[in-house]
Amino acid sequence: MDEKITIIEGPPPTFEVLDEGWAFGLVESHILYDIAVTHLRTFNGPALVERCHRAWRNQETIHLEYRDQDGLEQKAPIVAARAVDAEGGQVLILWVRTPRTDTEVEIEFTDELDEDQFGDITGDDIDDFDFDDEDDDDLYGSTGRDSDLLPPSSW
Repeated sequence: MDEKITIIEGPPPTFEVLDEGWAFGLVESHILYDIAVTHLRTFNGPALVERCHRAWRNQETIHLEYRDQDGLEQKAPIVAARAVDAEGGQVLILWVRTPRTDTEVEIEFTDELDEDQFGDITGDDIDDFDFDDEDDDDLYGSTGRDSDLLPPSSW
């Protein structure tokens, strides 16, 4: 039997993806998942937690069933549950497993040097550096001829 806790009214739940080490231990698998937590107001929190415990004791999965922002029905497996008393009623805290999503990273480059990071580098320091040191031999002892671009014959 497919156990589930269904949100029947109210806005869609908000999920906060966790990046704490202990949360990853909840879903050890060969597939990468994220663990997200959501807080839901309820009238019978302890009974819902007991339903979760009963399903897990019987080696069954229990899902949180809800409607997303577009009104489409979604399901997420519940991996941990807790009921707490709060002002104005009970709150059901659910940790659910969600597929790993790609994270968008924004990288910004600037033309300015940060003096704290690089010290006091001036244009004179760069001009004094010898980029063409003829005394150094490269990996194959290059002489500057085109034949030096070929690998050694011993290969």
